[in-house]
Amino acid sequence: MIVICVCFAILIATVFSIVGSKKPLDLIISEVKYEVIYNIIGTIALLQDWFMRHNNKTELISQPNKIAVITGGARGIGAEVIKMLLKCDITVVIGCRNIESALVMLRKYRDQGIDTGDLDPHQLDITSSDSVSKFVTAVKEKYPKINYLINNAGIMFGPRKETRDGYESQFSTNYLGHFQLTHLLFECLKQAGEENSFSRIVNVSSCAHIVGKINFIDINSRLKYVSTEAYAQSKLAQILFTNYLDSLCIREGHQVQVHSVHPGIVNTELFDGTLWKKVAPWLPNLIFKTPKEGAIPIVHACLSPKLERKGGTYIHNCKIFPTNRLARDKELQKKMFDFTNSLIGIKQFGKS
Repeated sequence: MIVICVCFAILIATVFSIVGSKKPLDLIISEVKYEVIYNIIGTIALLQDWFMRHNNKTELISQPNKIAVITGGARGIGAEVIKMLLKCDITVVIGCRNIESALVMLRKYRDQGIDTGDLDPHQLDITSSDSVSKFVTAVKEKYPKINYLINNAGIMFGPRKETRDGYESQFSTNYLGHFQLTHLLFECLKQAGEENSFSRIVNVSSCAHIVGKINFIDINSRLKYVSTEAYAQSKLAQILFTNYLDSLCIREGHQVQVHSVHPGIVNTELFDGTLWKKVAPWLPNLIFKTPKEGAIPIVHACLSPKLERKGGTYIHNCKIFPTNRLARDKELQKKMFDFTNSLIGIKQFGKS
């Protein structure tokens, strides 16, 4: 009841803020609509996290000689994912903007007694095509076989920005850069796959995909920008990619499987600056998942034997969970896949 009351208070405050912003009427209507919907699905997701909390667990299986690549893992959920992978004696290659922060994180984990696994940080700006290419070149030189690719880096909401490559920042960070990265590392993932141990690609998505739609005509939201709408688009795009790529792997006989994961409503810096933390700054600590709890389903999607050959699935609290209708639309999956290949100049996916 407290959660619902706070959500209602946040919604009212948001509506007044939007209406008083002197924006065009059509933009005000869109922003209010998405705020209402987000508060509804957010409340439902919080309740799901609560009722499914006993399912949110996974076994940390020792896997020496396995290689994992993760983006944006130096803080938040990603840092907890890395901690768990190190406990499994996995070599973790991290792509991040600040290499020193990754090394500080490793020293902290070593001080905590985690002496297994290894961490190999490399510079990566996931929004830059050149940076992604340089990162992949460096990774391939050391690791011709990759067992796990975790597309974790992400941003949420905020004012409209374009990357140096000319793409809307949420679309670029959450989806497009990871599409390119997966394309360039796909051969390494295929090489690592075995009959009884498929390589795995894990796309960290969100329940926000439920309200997502793909605006192929204005993919960069230049005509009208609603931050919540753009975020939902990027998360739906991730799941469309997940489902199509997994079906492609099955058709072509690759020993690679692909999952999307909703980590839950997690108390990370993604919520900094939102009304959640302005209106009720004490609430996220009370009812949101911790980064560790949010990391568990991601690690589960990577390592769990129960998911072997069960790709093309959306994982929520370590359970296979349904997605929205659009995410299951095979024609839309192919359209999104072909559109993205064309957008960034890929002639044949997985062939660099």
